[in-house]
Amino acid sequence: MKKSILITSKEKGIVLTSYERVSLFRFLAVYLVSVFILLAIIGYLFFENNRASMKSAMKFEMMYQARNLSSDIAMKAMKNEEDKETLQPFNKTYFLKNLKHCRFDAGYYDVNKNPIYTEIDKVPRFDTDFFIKDKKCYTVSEDKAQHLGVRYIVLKENDLAQALGDLRVKIIGYLIFSFILMGVVGYFLGRLFLKPVREQIESLDKFISDTTHELNTPISAILMTIQSLKNVEPKKMKRLEASAKRLSTMYSSLTYRLEGGVEPSEDLCLAVIIEERVEFIKELIDSKRVGVILDLEPTKIHMPKRSVHRLIDNLLSNAIKYSDVGDTIMVVLKDNVLWVKDTGIGIDETMQEDIFRRYYRAGDERGGFGIGLSIVLSICKKYKIKLGLDSKKGKGSTFKLTFPKIKK
Repeated sequence: MKKSILITSKEKGIVLTSYERVSLFRFLAVYLVSVFILLAIIGYLFFENNRASMKSAMKFEMMYQARNLSSDIAMKAMKNEEDKETLQPFNKTYFLKNLKHCRFDAGYYDVNKNPIYTEIDKVPRFDTDFFIKDKKCYTVSEDKAQHLGVRYIVLKENDLAQALGDLRVKIIGYLIFSFILMGVVGYFLGRLFLKPVREQIESLDKFISDTTHELNTPISAILMTIQSLKNVEPKKMKRLEASAKRLSTMYSSLTYRLEGGVEPSEDLCLAVIIEERVEFIKELIDSKRVGVILDLEPTKIHMPKRSVHRLIDNLLSNAIKYSDVGDTIMVVLKDNVLWVKDTGIGIDETMQEDIFRRYYRAGDERGGFGIGLSIVLSICKKYKIKLGLDSKKGKGSTFKLTFPKIKK
C-alpha cells in the first residue's frame, strides 16, 4: 500500500517536524471540536432562555394592552348610555379606529367573530388568550359583557420574529469570535506544550553534532591506516574496510543532517553515481552476503552531488540493514524513476508513516540512529522528488523515487 509522505516544514519560532505537526493538529482538532460543542451548547441555552424571556414579556405586554383597550371600550359604553339621553350621535367604527394607543395591530370582533373594525387580515383562532402563528404573536381578550358589541379584542405583534433573528445573529457572531479566539489560544498552547520536546531534540542534535565532530579524526585515521596495511588476511581486511566504510557512511549522514547549508546543483548522471556508491559499500554488501542487482538506465538529474550521495547511501544502507543473509536487493532506474527493492523483513503498515521521522527506529535489533530515512525525506522534499513506499511485513520493501525531468 502506497503511503503519502508528510513533509517537514519550518514555522516561526520553532521548527516542527512532520510528526510534531500531526500531533499539534490532532491536539487542535480535539480541542476545537470540544470548544465548538461547548460553545454551541452555551449559545443554544442562552438563545432559548432569551427567547422564552422575550416571549413571556411579549405575552404580558400584549395582554396588558388588551385589558386596557377592553377597559376603554367598557368606559365608552357606559358613557354612551348617558349620551343617549342627550341624543348625541355615536360612530362606533370611528371610535374603535382611534382607540388604539399601543404598537400592536388591533382587531375588534363581535360574538360571531365577525370584524367590527380590524387591522388584522385574518385571526387564526379565538379559543386561547395567547399563541404564536407564522412567527407572529396574537393575544385574544374576551369581553363577555360585549360592550359596544365587541366580544373579542385581538392584538397582533410583528416584531418578535425580527428581534429573535437579530438575537440569533448576534449570538452566532459572538460564538464565531469566541471560537476563533479559543482556536488561537489552543494553537499557542499546543506550540507551548511542544516547546520542551523541541528543546530536547535540539539538545540531542547538538550532542550528536559535537560527538560526530570528535569522531571525524579517528575515522579518517582508521581509513588511512587500512589503506597502508600489508600482510593482512584478505578476509580480515575486507571486514576492516566494511566496518570503516560503515562508520564513514554513518558519520556522513550525521553531519549532513546537522550541518544543513546550501550546496550548488549540477547536472549529474544518476546511473553512474549509483554504480559508484554500490562499489563504495561493496565490502559492507559482501560482509552481509546479500546480492545487489542493478538495472540502470542513463538518467540526468540536477542536484548537488553530496545530496545525491547521501540519498543513495541511505537507501542502500537501509536495504542492507533490514535484509537477511542471502537476500537480494534490486536497484532499478528507468524513466526518471528509481526503485530500491529488498526482500528483507518489511515494514508493518502501522509503522510506515513513522519510519521517516527523525530518530525513529522500527526495531532495536538492526541498529542505526534512525536518521537515514529522515535524510531521504528531507532531500526529496528539497529537490521536489516524489517519494513513495510499498512494503509488507515479512515480504520486503520498495522505495520509489520519481525525479523531476530536466528541462532542455
